[in-house]
Amino acid sequence: MSSTNTKIPRRTGLLRLLIRGLVIGIVLLWSLAALILVAARWIDPPTTAVHVQRRMQAWAHNKPYRERYKFIPLSQISPELQHAVVAAEDTHFYQHHGFDWHEIQIAAEQDMEGDRTRGASTITQQLVKNLFFGTGRSVLRKGAEVTLVPVAEFVLGKRRILEIYLNVVEWGPGIYGAESACRYYDETAARSIGRQQAARLAAILPAPLKRRPERMNNYSAIILKRMGQKGW
Repeated sequence: MSSTNTKIPRRTGLLRLLIRGLVIGIVLLWSLAALILVAARWIDPPTTAVHVQRRMQAWAHNKPYRERYKFIPLSQISPELQHAVVAAEDTHFYQHHGFDWHEIQIAAEQDMEGDRTRGASTITQQLVKNLFFGTGRSVLRKGAEVTLVPVAEFVLGKRRILEIYLNVVEWGPGIYGAESACRYYDETAARSIGRQQAARLAAILPAPLKRRPERMNNYSAIILKRMGQKGW
């Protein structure tokens, strides 16, 4: 009887130790991510979780993989492309503080009706996901993302967030960033991309591995209309 009683406290102690270790590990990982965001204010990310994920997927399936990734200053990216991406991905980018509550409400209502047609993730949320979590989805990932978004908004600011996002976002198989996308699809530099081309490039961002700019006539027209409504 006494032997059974001593086993229970030992198990309880071990469980507490495991939980404490798990909590400490989560806190350390979160702190590391926050420090990386602080460093990203001055240091351009050499890679992201999405880049690593795609390399691992190619390796796992024994497929050739060539990565095109060149980080350039925001001043070298055409304002037309900047505006097109904001119009396509996050129309209230300059008004919100990391979360677009209006879009979240619309998405929630569409979920309830079973008729959801668009997501509600902001550019800041997508940047955090790209940098740290890849393309996977889970409640844990979403929770961590929600806590890191305010950090990104605070330490980076809108201009730097947009600069990093435009440089690391996936624009096709092995194609990352505005410069690589413009060179690959339109054989021109990101600073020289035109309005129509910019809208077509922005139109493939929701599904860059499936879409092609030349097929984005309808959606690119919607993006151009949004740009006009914004005075861009």
